[in-house]
Amino acid sequence: MQRLEGGCLCGAVRYRLQPPWLDAGFCHCRLCQRASGAPVMAWGSIDETRFAYTRGQPARFASSTQAIREFCPHCGTALTFRTSRQPGLVDFTLASLDHPEHISPQYHIWTSRQLPWLMLADTLPRHRHDE
Repeated sequence: MQRLEGGCLCGAVRYRLQPPWLDAGFCHCRLCQRASGAPVMAWGSIDETRFAYTRGQPARFASSTQAIREFCPHCGTALTFRTSRQPGLVDFTLASLDHPEHISPQYHIWTSRQLPWLMLADTLPRHRHDE
């Protein structure tokens, strides 16, 4: 595994990942849909000691009582998700990586909220909830 970098659309906020990352998956929950304006978000997970911002600082928003989302304060690009249910972990948006093709999603979560008009033909495991 190689070190990966990513950042927002405008370039104001940049980050670096030091391998290994833990996993990656698609989330279909309603909060992710609303936060991104997209039908699904692809996330990777990494120990917070292996994630670092290298330029700029993100804005933060408490999207629930248990979760904080970080995003670029200038262009709005979604960057991370942190939850009190998984202390010490950072979820990062795969599409904000400079080379998102290096990490492939391994599963789908919250498929009970998948939009009915979104048709996905992959054979990845599907979980109705995030458990």
